[in-house]
Amino acid sequence: QRNRPCRISTHDPAFGMPAVWIEPGNRAYAQAQGYTVVDAATVMATHLSQIFKQHAHELLGIEEAQALLAATARHAPKLVEDLIPKQLSLAVFAKVLQGLLTERIPVRNLRGILEALAEHAPRTNDPQALLIAVRQALSRQIVAALGQSTTADLPVFTLSAPLEQLLQDGLQHTNAVLEPGLADQIQSALHQHVQQQDAVGEPTVLLVPGTVRSVLARFLRAAVPQVHVLAFHELPETARIRHLGTIG
Repeated sequence: QRNRPCRISTHDPAFGMPAVWIEPGNRAYAQAQGYTVVDAATVMATHLSQIFKQHAHELLGIEEAQALLAATARHAPKLVEDLIPKQLSLAVFAKVLQGLLTERIPVRNLRGILEALAEHAPRTNDPQALLIAVRQALSRQIVAALGQSTTADLPVFTLSAPLEQLLQDGLQHTNAVLEPGLADQIQSALHQHVQQQDAVGEPTVLLVPGTVRSVLARFLRAAVPQVHVLAFHELPETARIRHLGTIG
């Protein structure tokens, strides 16, 4: 095709989707052909933003957690004073924040995080248990971060009943490590669903029992990072779901 502009095949660095480089002068032609056209500066900014989100937990330590507490104490002094260090150590608090950032959950709503910790700290100081409690308390924020309002239908995939049972049985004997065959099955299916969801501009959300959520989320962060793994109990009461299919 003589008039077809020169293009170089590549992949979008932020999301791994197939893409092509074109000359700036061919922008109008590409748009007319139905392509989404993004300039190089925006691609770089998006890529850097994704890298920051992936590694934000590595940038937050004890000192940063203390600074966040000090800022919150100016507005909610009693909440901070009664919680840390009386009920919860600064180290455990920092671990909870790191856990949230690892799961790509912003920690801007520090007051909400502290209130959830204050409710559950009298019963446990385990960072993982506290992280689960905080995630549930922030359920509306988590759904909103997916680009979905709490009243809109949330598109979700679920695990098939046999696969769900296999996962639960397997995790009882493998110290929270996915069996390789199951991992490959889940990864392969979700790669396909991610492409389908990206094509229609929707997030890929996997809704699972709370007993397997953290293990699946940890595996998928490395294997298929575009997937958001939510537990059933983390859905807001007003949430409505649109079931797109099952995995397995």
